[in-house]
Amino acid sequence: MNLPSLKQAKIRGKEEVKILYDDYKIPNDVQNYFKNKKYYIETYGCQMNVHDSENIKAILENIGLTETASMTNSDLIILNTCAIRENAHNKVFGMLGRIKHLKEEKKDIITCLCGCMAQEENVASIIHEKYKWLDLVFGTHNIHKLPILLGELIKTKKQNIDVYSIEGNIYENIPVKRDSKYKAWVNIMYGCDKFCTYCIVPYTRGKQRSRLPQDIIKEVEELVKDGYLEVTLLGQNVNAYGKDLKTNYNMANLLENVAKTQIQRIRFITSHPWDFTDDMLDVIAKYDNIMPYIHLPIQSGSNRILKLMGRRYTKEEYICLFNKIKRKIPNVSISTDIIVGFPNETEEDFQETLDIVNTLKFDLAYTFIYSKREGTPAAALEDNITLETKNKRLQKLNNLVNKYAKENNQKYLNKVVPVLIEGESEKKGKFFGYTDTMKLVNVKCDPSCVGKIINVKIKEIKTWSLDGDINND
Repeated sequence: MNLPSLKQAKIRGKEEVKILYDDYKIPNDVQNYFKNKKYYIETYGCQMNVHDSENIKAILENIGLTETASMTNSDLIILNTCAIRENAHNKVFGMLGRIKHLKEEKKDIITCLCGCMAQEENVASIIHEKYKWLDLVFGTHNIHKLPILLGELIKTKKQNIDVYSIEGNIYENIPVKRDSKYKAWVNIMYGCDKFCTYCIVPYTRGKQRSRLPQDIIKEVEELVKDGYLEVTLLGQNVNAYGKDLKTNYNMANLLENVAKTQIQRIRFITSHPWDFTDDMLDVIAKYDNIMPYIHLPIQSGSNRILKLMGRRYTKEEYICLFNKIKRKIPNVSISTDIIVGFPNETEEDFQETLDIVNTLKFDLAYTFIYSKREGTPAAALEDNITLETKNKRLQKLNNLVNKYAKENNQKYLNKVVPVLIEGESEKKGKFFGYTDTMKLVNVKCDPSCVGKIINVKIKEIKTWSLDGDINND
């Protein structure tokens, strides 16, 4: 049993990252045990977690399990968790309550928890003390060891918490079962060294470490051969890609090389303003297959709050970068993240956030009330803002964000835009997809359009989506 340590997770040493190509192994007895059994997986959190679940699904199917959409019909349950906000915590613990009742009825069902919550010292302690019925807990650093952990569980029948608070290595050749046949997530780096004062990610995901360029390019080339049309390059701070490689190879170089694979669409998330270079902008502007969409979190419009957050830029520097992106990349859309109610945020601080939204008029903003994360520096700050005040600020901010989202969408009315059709829409009789600028479009089309990029004429504008018809002109 290995319990996580917040103190250990803070350490950033000089030990070289190992890149391991053959660490994923399947014991024979595990395959025999799980043959013809079913698994259920619930995923919370960011795109990195979604892609981790794609790896977990492939691993489970490699050892004989098949996926089921019904938790009650499963033989193995995995909750892949997120630690970024308290709301995600509450959802997971609520789900654990449901699973406990199922476990009482089906005593042989195997129950597992993994992901970022598993990496939190206090969560692991609670599980160890109060959730004795939970069979297996593993973290973000040892997903590839899942077959071995399950093998040990089968033999011992005892709870195992196997979570490592380490800087981390890179494991290649882990299988993946992709959720889509047309769009793919591609990890380019892991971990984070920014240590924003409110964020738990540097503790749960380890230090910043980049995959080798040749391994990333090889993965994208294989996706092109398999007929994929779009890749999204993933990392906690993708703009910092390559800083740990001890070469001059950086994110701009990687974007250019991925563009040369001829994949039709390239996206990347998430960008930190601190590392966004002119070279990156030049490459994005140069290649048509790098999509004109940038997600660029600002978090606050107040310099005082940005400093307390440890963001390492000012609002003036952010505005300068924003305007530079708008100038260099034609038709670009920019979205952002904003936190309200950070400890001791004043009305003046909040007004500065509203001012910057009024100035920059983001295409979209993901807005959140500050969520205290145990062990982060911000958790030690005095917070004298009432929940009522925070909710009012969030509502006021959202009203403004919605206004500009619809205004930006208005520009698309009667325009013809390329849309990658992904599947059936929630709107009856329609299919959905996204433009190059990441606008959600619902369109009447034939099912044969799924998995294709088609031209759509926009007929109706809404705050969060566009409606259109196939353009036959």
